[in-house]
Amino acid sequence: MTEYLQLKGITKRYGATLAVDNLDLTIPKGRIYGMIGPNGAGKTTTIRMIMDIIAPDSGKILLDGKPTDDNFKNVVGYLPEERGLYKKMTLREVILYLGQLKQKPRKEIDARLDSWLKRMDLLEYKNRKVEQLSKGMQQKLQFITTLIHDPEIIILDELFSGLDPLNIELIKNVLLELKHEGRTILFSTHVMEQAEKLCDFICMIHRGRKVLDGALNDVKGKYGRNSVHLEIDGDGSFLDSLPGVKAVTRFTNYFELTLDDLSRSNDVLQAISSRVTVLRFERVTPSLYNIFITVAGGDKPDPAGEEVARG
Repeated sequence: MTEYLQLKGITKRYGATLAVDNLDLTIPKGRIYGMIGPNGAGKTTTIRMIMDIIAPDSGKILLDGKPTDDNFKNVVGYLPEERGLYKKMTLREVILYLGQLKQKPRKEIDARLDSWLKRMDLLEYKNRKVEQLSKGMQQKLQFITTLIHDPEIIILDELFSGLDPLNIELIKNVLLELKHEGRTILFSTHVMEQAEKLCDFICMIHRGRKVLDGALNDVKGKYGRNSVHLEIDGDGSFLDSLPGVKAVTRFTNYFELTLDDLSRSNDVLQAISSRVTVLRFERVTPSLYNIFITVAGGDKPDPAGEEVARG
């Protein structure tokens, strides 16, 4: 692993509130690194310290082993959680203006502009004002402004918030292409499924503290393979009291079971199939969602579904 962007002992307080507590992170070059955790965990504060929007009370931020300087903002593409665009400007004017703020020549930005607009299905709106776009379209426009100057490092705070599934897929594919080009990507999310699909490395933050950090497969491997993905046709309310089942996490359309002993999974399957129709019963590594609940000691997930519990 090539160390690239490092945080060493970063701490930030707001009055009596400890927002980030002695945080160490190493973000490898050319990988996608996910910073995950619930709302209010300290993810945005950490990103703002990386971007020098706010200063840490203590600790260091290093790029290639050296403290970040004024040029850092020119090599990074940053999409903040709070979106902001000049609504009276056209899409082309916004992209040109923000690209030039990154010390890129206007001709160089203009040469890339149409291809990015086309990729994001916005080319026909090129000369329209930003205020004429929907919220999702504005978000895609801001994603373009984050990348138009060809940054080495891409930092995205709650990138997928407010996007529909088609646009989530579109942007996910762009991120994977950028990774394959050798770009370093750091993104934060409170939705574990997004990180699980995209990230090479993850860090879980809870109440300002790092509770997990490492390669995704290594993190999941540490928590064993005693989980089962279950889909049934029928009422699953009996699952909690089933012998051999240690815990049940209810999602909208399926269950994740934690078993006492995976070698007895056939017994569990038979017990379930005697009461309901089993559509899927698959041994899996535990989801990041379940791992976080275990590590952070959170409340029992809401039966209404994963998104409610993640909020």
